[in-house]
Amino acid sequence: MHWYNLKTVPEIHNYFEKSIVVILLATMLFACKRDLKTVAAYGEIDTLPELTARNIEYVRSDSGEIQAILTSPLMYQYTGDDEYIVFPEGFQVEFFDSVGQIQSRLTAEYGISYQKKKIMEARKNVRIINFEKNEQLDTEKLIWDQRKKIIYSDTTVKITTEEDVLFGTGLEADESFDKYEIFDPSGEMEIEEEDEK
Repeated sequence: MHWYNLKTVPEIHNYFEKSIVVILLATMLFACKRDLKTVAAYGEIDTLPELTARNIEYVRSDSGEIQAILTSPLMYQYTGDDEYIVFPEGFQVEFFDSVGQIQSRLTAEYGISYQKKKIMEARKNVRIINFEKNEQLDTEKLIWDQRKKIIYSDTTVKITTEEDVLFGTGLEADESFDKYEIFDPSGEMEIEEEDEK
């Protein structure tokens, strides 16, 4: 076995230097390899919320009469050109009639409210119950237009009444779910026949 002094054998010294440089370059090249989708996703990461609140309650009233109360376990508020509020752990809105009784209730597992547009989108296990008519709406996505005081959906909806279960692809209703129209309806309905005399 022969021992060489690297300072005295220049070819070996240069070989080791070049090998180390090549290994470092290869390591950096493969370490920096990224999927274009992953890189694009970094640009989509939103800023931190301006405000975070827990167990919130928001009351909407008109001329001293409570119209709706929104509650949520967690709220994130984002500011900017298009200010919005996110309810990542779900929310509930109760709508009141003119004498202060709860007329209907909207619940969902996720919500986002666009402040300037006055539009709120409910997602995941969305349910509206109309207590006066004893009817229930179930869907996966629902939009609440607070200016027009309407709710609508373009996804599958299921409405359960005391007598019937109706399905459709889309719906439009007043915000209290008192009057509604189902698009592309299906299901079984009981129709009473009139006696002929």
